Amino acid sequence: MENSCRIAVLVSGRGSNLMAIIDAAERGEIRSKIELVISDNKEAYALTRAKEHGIRTLFIDPKEFKTREDYDRQIVKHLKEHQIELVCLAGYMLLVTPYFVQEYKNRIMNIHPALLPAFPGLDVQRKAIEYGVKVTGCTVHFVDEGCDTGPIIIQRAVPVLEDDTPETLSARILKEEHNIYKEAIRLFEEGRLVVEGRRVRIKSGRNEDLSLKID
Repeated sequence: MENSCRIAVLVSGRGSNLMAIIDAAERGEIRSKIELVISDNKEAYALTRAKEHGIRTLFIDPKEFKTREDYDRQIVKHLKEHQIELVCLAGYMLLVTPYFVQEYKNRIMNIHPALLPAFPGLDVQRKAIEYGVKVTGCTVHFVDEGCDTGPIIIQRAVPVLEDDTPETLSARILKEEHNIYKEAIRLFEEGRLVVEGRRVRIKSGRNEDLSLKID
């Protein structure tokens, strides 16, 4: 299939962003296919979502490995067996090791519910409200060896309302996460993402370079 790639999604929880990618593929908004869903959590509802859509799933228990790199080597083994070209992290709660990053350099994406580099890590909606920012949002980025530090692909701004709670803000951000994740995948499958240091250039269909803006 032209302009498509074989995707694996790594999950730990309910799989909301996984479902958004599945829906985008089934609607033809992206041409790529999810070949494999891997989880570090046997009870992750994301595995059920994947199975319901006929996607191969795999639970790999981190406790069975001496080191995190050993664990990631097992994941990479399965990725290569399935000829995976793009890895998407969707609520995956483990940091990937430098080994994993190098094996799939600029081919691992993550979605984060804040406008990086502000508020990396966890519980970021609460942090945004407590800090008093007027605008937050979400970011799709390539994964590097740090925590939420990789080159930024797409960002989408979401206003922080006066009466927001972490839950209400999270719900509004999540809608935008679903939109920009599928857009980042589409750009990747079309070969339009060019990483130059910390900058990700977006090539247009007319061989022009576009810079992504915060909407």
